[in-house]
Amino acid sequence: MEKAYDLVIRGGSVVDGTGGAPFEADVAVKDGAIAAVGRIAGLGAEEIDARGQVVTPGFVDIHTHYDGQATWDQRMQPSSWHGVTTVVMGNCGVGFAPCKPDDHDRLVRLMEGVEDIPFPVLTEGLPWNWESYPDYLDSLSKRRFDVDIGSQLPHAALRVFVMGQRGVDREPAMEADIQAMAAIAKRAMEAGAIGFGTSRTLNHRSSDGSPIATLTAGEDELTGIAMGMAAAGRGVLQVVSDFNDPAEEFAMLRRIVEASGRPLSFSLLQSPRDPEQWRFMLEQMSEAKAAGLQIRAQVATRPVGVLFGLELTVNPFSSHPSYREIKALPLAERVAALRDPGFRARLLAEDAENAKAPGLSPARAWDRIYPMGQDNPDYEPTPDHSIAAIAAERGLDPYAAALDQMLDGGEGNGRGMLYLPLLNYAQNTLAPAYQMLQHDCVVPGLSDGGAHVGMICDGSFPTTNLIHWTRDRTRGPKLLLQTMVKAQCRDTAETVGLFDRGLVQPGYRADLNVIDYPNLKLKAPSVAYDLPTGGRRLIQRAEGYTATIVAGQVTYRDGEPTDALPGRLLRGAQAAPAAMAAE
Repeated sequence: MEKAYDLVIRGGSVVDGTGGAPFEADVAVKDGAIAAVGRIAGLGAEEIDARGQVVTPGFVDIHTHYDGQATWDQRMQPSSWHGVTTVVMGNCGVGFAPCKPDDHDRLVRLMEGVEDIPFPVLTEGLPWNWESYPDYLDSLSKRRFDVDIGSQLPHAALRVFVMGQRGVDREPAMEADIQAMAAIAKRAMEAGAIGFGTSRTLNHRSSDGSPIATLTAGEDELTGIAMGMAAAGRGVLQVVSDFNDPAEEFAMLRRIVEASGRPLSFSLLQSPRDPEQWRFMLEQMSEAKAAGLQIRAQVATRPVGVLFGLELTVNPFSSHPSYREIKALPLAERVAALRDPGFRARLLAEDAENAKAPGLSPARAWDRIYPMGQDNPDYEPTPDHSIAAIAAERGLDPYAAALDQMLDGGEGNGRGMLYLPLLNYAQNTLAPAYQMLQHDCVVPGLSDGGAHVGMICDGSFPTTNLIHWTRDRTRGPKLLLQTMVKAQCRDTAETVGLFDRGLVQPGYRADLNVIDYPNLKLKAPSVAYDLPTGGRRLIQRAEGYTATIVAGQVTYRDGEPTDALPGRLLRGAQAAPAAMAAE
């Protein structure tokens, strides 16, 4: 019998991305698009039995850093393990194009410092078969992926390309510099950039410690670039800022949007420095929306935290003299030394050599550091589960309790991890994140997939969004499943101009997930050595994704990749299907 469709998903509970209640239906796919939703008589060349499971649009993650990985890898893991079918990179102003040959190392050092991707990994992995930004897109367009990829023009690369050392030294841009950057931005948008990303935070530094080149870029420079985008008639703006003067900083961003007409999104987190500032930012966005301006915030849906471990970039003993003696040894030999009673006693008796070194803040924060559990890690923990509480219960020094966790926790054999929430957790609760997520100008974001490979593992945000916020949360109200699906499908897609996806409706792109929702489980972070040169990275997997589908092809079955690589480079904004656009 002739098959009417390429794929039919039968009998699932469809959460269609509109925010409406789930409904039971079949979903038929033909030629990479959704052909029909309802009771479907026609057969598919492939059929998936989704009874008892949830069918959603593919997730759209608009804040990733796969700029390097996309040049050497076909699978954008960890994101694609978590139902993500579209990623956007080039965030926070860091990336690799445009770039003159003499500046290769300069941009690599910046990415190494800002996003914790080792220099040897990048120098080995990057092919550097481009100089201009359109050349970079052309290079990516020849590759095949397990997700669609959108790229943004990174401000740091652009500034260095135009200004050279003056840009690195954060000198003010002259009018000729601004005109040159605007012209490149215009060409980048015309070539297919999704937008432009910049950073205004001191947290972003090159591996030599120098602040990112864009930190103090003037309003005239940012406006000039935005006007270049406006001349192209396309592209979104992405900003991360310290918001040291929130009123003035937001007013500047608003003026840029008013002048250029380009939509803008910025990172919004609860900061321990000013735990209530987020409320002001929500108010400002509401006022901007009332004035007809498109300004949204990307919000992290769990604490942004650092992981400590013996295999990771830092641990609480990183600056202790005795640990430095064994730091370069293979893990098994370090574990053996740390289990030796004499060495352990000497280590625990020492003070750190540098009280400000990375990893030393735990000495003052044991009540905010937690053991990282094995399955379904708790990302809204309470102080009674902290290392301080464990140490008190066992009659140990907190350093000793932390060492035991790293030696014996997790998979054991020195692979245990500690978790220090830094942002979005100033009051030991995700209540502020819940309130932010209620705002109509907020979308979930900031997963940083592809970055922070030795310290942070947040590419799993989309799975946390389902498990924690719609099913398992106990420390406050939950969100409806359909609300979160809309947020991380349709809303994120629209934020970056991708109007052809994010809904389970006829005509839309057939990016879909079939999810065993009751049994969806997040695994603990672990370490893999699969980057170029055998480089290390943190990964985190999930169980419960029965199928992930990109452009009508199944890319993952039960969490394992298939041979299908239908993902492509996205060339700019994507229009809604013609039938939908006419409505």
